[in-house]
Amino acid sequence: MNIREWPLAERPREKLLKKGAGALSDAELLAVLLGSGLRGCNVVDLARGLLTRFGGLRQLLEAEKAVFLGELGLGPARYAQLQALLEVGRRHLAESIEREPALQSPAQVRRYLKAMMRHEVSEVFACLFLDIRLRPLAFEVLFQGTIDRASVYPREVIRRSLARNAAAVILCHNHPSGSPEPSPDDLRLTLTLKSALHIVDVRVLDHIIIGDGEPFSMVEHGWFSID
Repeated sequence: MNIREWPLAERPREKLLKKGAGALSDAELLAVLLGSGLRGCNVVDLARGLLTRFGGLRQLLEAEKAVFLGELGLGPARYAQLQALLEVGRRHLAESIEREPALQSPAQVRRYLKAMMRHEVSEVFACLFLDIRLRPLAFEVLFQGTIDRASVYPREVIRRSLARNAAAVILCHNHPSGSPEPSPDDLRLTLTLKSALHIVDVRVLDHIIIGDGEPFSMVEHGWFSID
């Protein structure tokens, strides 16, 4: 059935306007973004099919360009539209955490870091650099590949911290396997970097690990304390 034949209250766009975006399912939200379906397939059915084939909304939005474009009903315009949507979301989160010190909004900082890193297919290590009032200065990916003490160089972390004129940092890396639980090597790396940065008066406020579900905060779970 053509979506124009649906009752107004059941059409995704009208439902959003009346009840808000939170009332829509993933398929309905995607349908609003896609705008139109295919011949013989309305936009909601198209959205449901895409979510099934990709395994969910996140997997669809973070799919490689060639894989995305290989799907019937998805082309360069829609790829560009959804990538722009992701970037708008990241920038919105970035602006929201700039307004107040990181320690006053740790949950928001974790959401920002997850948005910046959860799409990575390999392990990466990054820093969120903070000023003397603990407001974000910049986010920067510093290392890629297996994250351990051999591949993350304290000298480079110190160099970038000084270049950013940072007074503090929040360390961050991802676990592509999905589990955000830190390993003993993660803790050893954290303590190594904490000691190295202490020499140049840069504080390590936390080490956040990104996986599936909620990001893991080493400080909140008692793995190390802030000086």
